[in-house]
Amino acid sequence: MPREIYWTDAEEIGIQLQEKFPDLDPLTVRFTDLHKHVTELEGFADDPAKSNESRLEAIQMAWHEEHEDAKG
Repeated sequence: MPREIYWTDAEEIGIQLQEKFPDLDPLTVRFTDLHKHVTELEGFADDPAKSNESRLEAIQMAWHEEHEDAKG
């Protein structure tokens, strides 16, 4: 069973999003879509209503870093 993840786990969420959507540029993802992607991750255990712009920005930047690293 995967460990539970929460909105505050931006780095872990970024890693998982990169693994799930390797060809998607995180900077092109709208926050409404990002919210949906995060809440659908296996292990997501937080209240979907607890997201906010700063948390989504942190997740997007963590995902962007993973995306850039993956490009080599």
